[in-house]
Amino acid sequence: MEMTLKTSISKRRTYYSISGESPVGNNEIEEVISLALTHVPSAFNSQSTRLVLLLGEHHKALWQIVIDALKQIVPAGAFPSTENKISNCFAAGYGSVLFFEDDTVVKELQKNFPAYAAAFPTYSEHTSAMHQFAIWNLLGEAGFGASLQHYNPLIDEKVKDQWSLPASWRLIAQMPFGTPTAEPMEKQFAPLENRMRVFK
Repeated sequence: MEMTLKTSISKRRTYYSISGESPVGNNEIEEVISLALTHVPSAFNSQSTRLVLLLGEHHKALWQIVIDALKQIVPAGAFPSTENKISNCFAAGYGSVLFFEDDTVVKELQKNFPAYAAAFPTYSEHTSAMHQFAIWNLLGEAGFGASLQHYNPLIDEKVKDQWSLPASWRLIAQMPFGTPTAEPMEKQFAPLENRMRVFK
């Protein structure tokens, strides 16, 4: 049974405890990602977002790239706990979605609409954020738990080399997902009266 949008948004949480099991088939996962990529809006209908879905060994390869990159910069004494987090929270999942923005599209918009040139990189980030949120909720509706990670720019070049991605694709975020194996941490909510104003 599909959730309402209100329910989906209110139930969305960061899940760090996930397994390599999937409640749905790979085709349904692809359909979810394709739906978001097709219908999530973008400034000037730029459609600048690019997505990479990694499943199976490709998913594991991503998190090995992260571990290898972190090993170069994390002090040796702290590295075991870092590696443990990557292995047990992210690599343990079923798959990952990589979010990119195509800078070729952004630069073309800057050329065609010079009055907005300075704003297009920000609009691009907005576009990516909407895709991230939509996919996070859609994966939740499918029965997955997910989290949003940012190991870029540390892993950018390795990721592009590993999957032969265009140089113009700029990595924004990584979303590991899998079947939840534990409840997420309780979320704290700041008072709405400090965050919202209504005039009527």
